[in-house]
Amino acid sequence: MPTMESEPHRARKMAESFGVDADRYDRTRPHYPDALVERITATSPGTDILDVGAGTGIAARQFQAAGCTVLGVEPDARMADYARQRGLEVEVARFEDWDPAGRVFDAAIAATAWHWVDPVAGAARAAQVLRPGGRLAAFWNVFQPPPEVVTATAEVYRRVVPDSPLRFNAQSAGQDSNPYQALLDKAADGMRQAGGFGAPEQWRFDWEQNYTRDQWLDQVPTHGSATQLPPDKLAEVLASIGAAVDAVGGSFTMHYTTVLITAART
Repeated sequence: MPTMESEPHRARKMAESFGVDADRYDRTRPHYPDALVERITATSPGTDILDVGAGTGIAARQFQAAGCTVLGVEPDARMADYARQRGLEVEVARFEDWDPAGRVFDAAIAATAWHWVDPVAGAARAAQVLRPGGRLAAFWNVFQPPPEVVTATAEVYRRVVPDSPLRFNAQSAGQDSNPYQALLDKAADGMRQAGGFGAPEQWRFDWEQNYTRDQWLDQVPTHGSATQLPPDKLAEVLASIGAAVDAVGGSFTMHYTTVLITAART
């Protein structure tokens, strides 16, 4: 299971590396549960959505399909260009530095992106652009592969990427654990410190997705621990993980928990 170092928002090189293969990112990264989209929109005062760290627009398109108007803010111009080509309006900036130009929104979402934002400065900026009752919602897909795949992943990343801000914990394999809890706690603390929000709440949504060996190996290069690897090291990572998937039958069921921290603008 992957976990983050204490201040991932300072790892700017990794934070802005995902556009190296935006098409693969958009094709392989998981979407988010429809129930999450429905709950955020149902508890917001309207349908004007700000997508912080919009990436290629995976979450934004889900909110658009639910009838929302979405503006994305994305620091990686390559990801922003990809999202624009698929019908999303995106402005290129770090959220902490972004100029809202007087615009206000009913919800600010961050889909697997809030850890790249300073939690206090980001919450303060969100408070500035949300209407009263507007909702700040940061969420992540926590994934739990089979224990054998987790162990192989942890071992190869310790060997190949020992200085990565991401850490893989083989001990959590098969346990009902949330390796992103530290991120949720930090996000909640940022909302409290920034002011202007009610008490943060934590929501969770459980779901599953099946992967073949090739489908999972297609996604691995989009992970932050792999986006900057040279070809030889990436090949070593993929070979090790691929062998582990082969050992469990060539496919597996991924257990996902989408975890969310949210607070309403007072």
